[in-house]
Amino acid sequence: MNKQTVRDIELKGKRVLVRVDFNVPLDPQTKAISDDSRIRAALPTIKYLLDKKSKVILCSHLGRPNGKVIEDMRLAPVAKRLSELLKRPVPCTRDCIGPEVEEAVSKMKKGDILMLENLRFHAEEEKNDPAFARALAKLADVYVNDAFGTAHRAHASTEGVTKYLPAVAGFLMEKEIDYLGKALAGAAHPFAAIIGGAKVSDKMALLDNILGKVDYLLIGGGMCCTFLKSQNYGVGKSQVEEDKLSVARDLMGKAAKTGVELVLPEDVVVADKFATGAQYKTAPINSIPSDWYVMDIGPRTVKNFSDRLRKCQTAFWNGTMGVFEYKEFRAGTEGIAKQLASLKATTITGGGSTAEAVMELGLEKKMSHVSTGGGAALEFLEGKTLPGVAALLDKKT
Repeated sequence: MNKQTVRDIELKGKRVLVRVDFNVPLDPQTKAISDDSRIRAALPTIKYLLDKKSKVILCSHLGRPNGKVIEDMRLAPVAKRLSELLKRPVPCTRDCIGPEVEEAVSKMKKGDILMLENLRFHAEEEKNDPAFARALAKLADVYVNDAFGTAHRAHASTEGVTKYLPAVAGFLMEKEIDYLGKALAGAAHPFAAIIGGAKVSDKMALLDNILGKVDYLLIGGGMCCTFLKSQNYGVGKSQVEEDKLSVARDLMGKAAKTGVELVLPEDVVVADKFATGAQYKTAPINSIPSDWYVMDIGPRTVKNFSDRLRKCQTAFWNGTMGVFEYKEFRAGTEGIAKQLASLKATTITGGGSTAEAVMELGLEKKMSHVSTGGGAALEFLEGKTLPGVAALLDKKT
């Protein structure tokens, strides 16, 4: 990564504003944190700053309060969980800017930590309002962005604040950029990309950008139906993006011309409805019932994909292979996850539903990297510039 990190800047005794991504899922009934992986992912940076005797001021958003104070979206439960992980108190302010916050920061001693209230209680955060960014910057001497999951947004706390403070990356940001960068340049070959998800349109830029970099392109998920239809297979009542059929055919043509093996499913799991308890069965792709839905890749396809993956030195995975939220239709995703976990290779999973599936299966520690950023990972792999990364200081030559 060509950006400066916390290693490159003087930190002792400094007030350090750290943008973290603590937008964690909360149980709808108890409001307890149901997955603390994003909090854990930020611990290396937080501990490093505390060890350097910095005054650590954390800021994050939680949910979508749309510029209003929503009691259920306060960050106190997150501060409580962080205090348990750090084994020390983490006080939380009732706002993220203003005189009371400034007073709390002024009382901090070297090695202290403080969490600011939900940034998105202020509409100015998402508008990247300069006055709001200045108010945040007023709290600190240095800015650290460790929130890769929000790096694709030019918000006050990700881009605006960098105009007023020296800005560097945290360890999680560095790790994300380094690992995802391997999927775009310098990957060891053979290299496979497994791409799933619901729609081809959601992944077209990714597919186009990664096509010339891989040896195998394995297509699953609901989007495989558009590819299958483009090859004149019937896909029952499954969603097909009719306006993307020619795009799918063109992509397959490009793959053939560049020597990339693009692999579609040979069999799929089909069901009579989207529901737990639905009738379902495995069908070859030339025998999909006209009134059923494609819900997952089939066992023969899992084997075909796995045969390619076993040859690889690098594998990147984005998008589940089926409707993973229903237990009947998770075998494809589980099969691919277990195969990746068994490889002696660099294995990178790209955010969102893919990361959730890997964690639910308890396989995250067997992957080289599980991205914490869904949209950010996708945009990075599409070759787009992420505002929250671009705004950081470049490494000194």
